Amino acid sequence: MLDAEILARIQFAFTISFHIIFPSFTIGLASFLFVLEALWLRTRDDAYLALYKFWVKIFALAFGMGVVSGIVMSYQFGTNWGPFSEFTGGVIGPLMAYEVLSAFFLEAGFLGIMLFGLNRVGPKLHFTATTMVAIGTLFSAFWILSANSWMQTPDGYMIENGRAVVTSWWDAIFNPSFPYRLVHMVLAAFLTTALVVGAVGAWHLLRDRDNRAARIMFSMAMWMAAIVAPVQIVAGDMHGLNTLEHQPAKVAAMEGHFDTQNGAPLILFGWPDMAAGETRYALEIPKLGSMILTHDWDGKIVGLKDFAPEDRPNATIVFWTFRVMVGMGILMAFLGVVSLFARLRKTLFSCVWLHRFALVMGPSGFIAILAGWFTTEIGRQPWVVYGVMRTSDAGSPIAPTAIAGSLIAFVIVYTVVFGVGTAYILRAMNHDPRHAHAPKDEVLRAGGRTVAAHNPPQAGE
Repeated sequence: MLDAEILARIQFAFTISFHIIFPSFTIGLASFLFVLEALWLRTRDDAYLALYKFWVKIFALAFGMGVVSGIVMSYQFGTNWGPFSEFTGGVIGPLMAYEVLSAFFLEAGFLGIMLFGLNRVGPKLHFTATTMVAIGTLFSAFWILSANSWMQTPDGYMIENGRAVVTSWWDAIFNPSFPYRLVHMVLAAFLTTALVVGAVGAWHLLRDRDNRAARIMFSMAMWMAAIVAPVQIVAGDMHGLNTLEHQPAKVAAMEGHFDTQNGAPLILFGWPDMAAGETRYALEIPKLGSMILTHDWDGKIVGLKDFAPEDRPNATIVFWTFRVMVGMGILMAFLGVVSLFARLRKTLFSCVWLHRFALVMGPSGFIAILAGWFTTEIGRQPWVVYGVMRTSDAGSPIAPTAIAGSLIAFVIVYTVVFGVGTAYILRAMNHDPRHAHAPKDEVLRAGGRTVAAHNPPQAGE
């Protein structure tokens, strides 16, 4: 039977896996809505307003599910992870409070105007509300990533009477890994949203390639994929170098290296065997691992065997989750490059296989985020606060049967509630975006089909 620690970790992993999907989508979608409304105000082109109305409903659903799933996680700190909460409360507590005060209140204060005020307040005030909600989502990412990064690379604190006490809020907030994690996560959120928007645009283009609203969203999404995916690869490389400096055991597990060596190969695929202390069936490229990690062909890479057995993360899991994340990133960059060629050849809206590729890539951002999150959190083990507090010392003395019962309840409730919510979002995405806003003087009805009449094509379409 699984012990309380493992069950508590599984429960938290389950709930946070659901939760992270929604904020990562709404962070990018809020900024997308900001851009759409700005374009509408600038051009007065109702196609942008139609897209705004189309996506703001989806944003509201995703935002609501993100809030609900996030509340549940907070309770787990008090029930399953009491010693952790007691030890880190002086650091994590204020950071989470700052997130509520500066981000959640900002979002909640303007969300009602954003969702229901378009026909009740002036366009400029409504745009201000959309802007505030978009800024609020970024503030939320700032504080949540700061708290998580402190657990990865704790700084600006001292231990007093068995508790972590902040000595420098600047160092605690802007801890060594925070800037890299923030950039990496925000870019991931933008990419995730772009791929969803691109997939929805592709879906409607496969039905009707003359759908102007679908053309606009697909074009904007492909620009994001073409620009942001390569930037994300560079940001990921910088994040990896920072992780190598502060968490070398995690990098060794990610790369499947058990032995310390100079000129280490890049292991493309293999099976890290923790018991045997080697990566079996390894497919390698000589010296490329050292070049990527140290920017030196003969750079030294520390292997897992240099760490005590009890301090080693599970390389079997981390090795593969890391490759899933990188693989998704490469496919995203490839989609962006292909879309650029199609744009140059004037086939962006007629290339059926590109639309099908974009449709398949729709969930890839979520897959990459989950894989990256698993890599980050499992790679940190056996520490809950890296190098300071072990996960085994962070759990509450609760009977395994109690945690197992609540875990089963979570699985059932989450499957039903969020399954229905996700199905409703997919149903909303299936609606024709042109019908979200169709002024009578701009619509022709012929044979039961609604077609936008006179809006001119946009530059770049």
